[in-house]
Amino acid sequence: MTLNYAPPEAQFANDTTPGSEWWRSAVIYQVYPRSFADGSGDGIGDLAGVTEHIPDLADLGIDAIWLSPFYPSPLNDAGYDVADYCDVDPVFGTLAEFDRMLEAAHERGIRIIVDIVPNHSSSEHAWFKAALAAGPGSPERARYLFREGKGEHGELPPNNWQSLFGGPAWTRLTEADGTPGQWYLHLFDSTQPDFDWSNPVVHQDFEDILRFWLDRGVDGFRIDVAHGLAKEDGLPDYIPVESNLPIVGDPRTPYLGQEAVHEIFRAWHLVAAEYDGDRVLCGEAWLPSVEEMAEWVRPGQLHQTFNFAYLRAPWDADGQKEVVTRSLAAFAASGAPSTWVLSNHDTVRHATRLALTEPNTHGAGVGPKTPGQPDPVVGERRARAATALMLGLPGSSYLYQGEELGLPDVIDLADEDRQDPIFIRSEGELYGRDGCRVPIPWAAEGKSFGFSETGESWLPQPALWGKLARSEQVHDAASTLNLYRSLLALRREHDLGMGDARFEWVDGFGDEVLAYRNGDVTVITNFGAELVALPAGFRVLARSEVAHVDGAGLLTTDTTVWLGAEQ
Repeated sequence: MTLNYAPPEAQFANDTTPGSEWWRSAVIYQVYPRSFADGSGDGIGDLAGVTEHIPDLADLGIDAIWLSPFYPSPLNDAGYDVADYCDVDPVFGTLAEFDRMLEAAHERGIRIIVDIVPNHSSSEHAWFKAALAAGPGSPERARYLFREGKGEHGELPPNNWQSLFGGPAWTRLTEADGTPGQWYLHLFDSTQPDFDWSNPVVHQDFEDILRFWLDRGVDGFRIDVAHGLAKEDGLPDYIPVESNLPIVGDPRTPYLGQEAVHEIFRAWHLVAAEYDGDRVLCGEAWLPSVEEMAEWVRPGQLHQTFNFAYLRAPWDADGQKEVVTRSLAAFAASGAPSTWVLSNHDTVRHATRLALTEPNTHGAGVGPKTPGQPDPVVGERRARAATALMLGLPGSSYLYQGEELGLPDVIDLADEDRQDPIFIRSEGELYGRDGCRVPIPWAAEGKSFGFSETGESWLPQPALWGKLARSEQVHDAASTLNLYRSLLALRREHDLGMGDARFEWVDGFGDEVLAYRNGDVTVITNFGAELVALPAGFRVLARSEVAHVDGAGLLTTDTTVWLGAEQ
């Protein structure tokens, strides 16, 4: 795709001295509003629910909230089908309630990052409706990727691209007079038409949207499908090497990871730099390697990208060491912090994923018939160890709501309860992402475990949620919640997020043990079956075990310990 838009020369007058920005070391907590807390009683989480629980998030010890979409939407893809980028869907509240939530967070020292969805809109957006009404060749249709079909009567789609949700990536219109018309591209659901980013009008539209929210006081943006905005000129046919899901593993992919995207984000960087306070841009960019991810955070572009290579790394010492080593080197070369993430709203929760015994494709989810069913005890142990390993690393860490409670994926959702378009478009072949999106539990009692005062819940919650509820864990010193609270407090106390220059690997524990030192904290993870003796001359700051074994000087399998200097 050739862009007709060229951003002006970079001006960074409002940037803080490089290296001191808050987002370099922040722990950012993802709130998926539909499933966080319901303040209205309709069974769907909302902004009032978020505001109510700001004190709980402050108590957890996070630095910022990333808020998944809350915009007006028909909710065919849980809000990632946006019908108006500058308002709040009545299901989630109002702009006034957004402002109250933002103020409540800022009063507690918590920043707010909002999700922006620039690859596509909802088919219910006024822009797309205008495009349908205006007809072929109009400026209105030029906002989107409309094309004539192939074949004698245009009956074939313009190319062979497949939707990342399954099925064709093209849908043909029926014009107002009833005749077949043009086709439009949708990399995701047919109700999510893709924008044409070679059109400068689209650039201006989104810069205006950024300013709308920055003017309200948001601290940054998480950019959905950041790797998908630009498409290759000519929209050539393409046959994926393996899965058609949004993992860019093939440099020939004509609709993901295109070089032209960098121009877009250079312009966005300039918009963010107009505002005081180090506003952050974080891209969801599924790229083949951490080295390629790091190219997106070069000076003047994005500030962060999600480290999905880390999320997908195998649970063993060699795999973890390799991805951490490469990440720290690659991001440092771009002058950016490494980011670390284990779970989000699109992936199987790591309390389940790390215990699967068979490979699990991104987006496939886990259901009753998924091969390699997880052992929940192993999953809990590994999830706690993985979190302790992650939170000691220098850079910025992302947490997904409910992981601080040790929530697993909900595997046994009935087919009739599933709502993910991945499940629907694949005709049940893929379970999709509903299992990681089940509303989280706040209280041990009640029909919806404190999620809603009325007991309503848009997805059914399992009985297991009772013993994992926050009310049960907050007073249990050995709970996963208190492990997170302890680790986050220690991370802040020892300034581990800013520890790039102080980071070093520690050898001598064997092939199945990973150990590193970050400043005055030593972190050791045992991936093997044998007990590991801890070194003398240290005091234990934190341990990931659910229950301690006899002998405080030993580290059991799938556990992590933080050690500090002996006092």
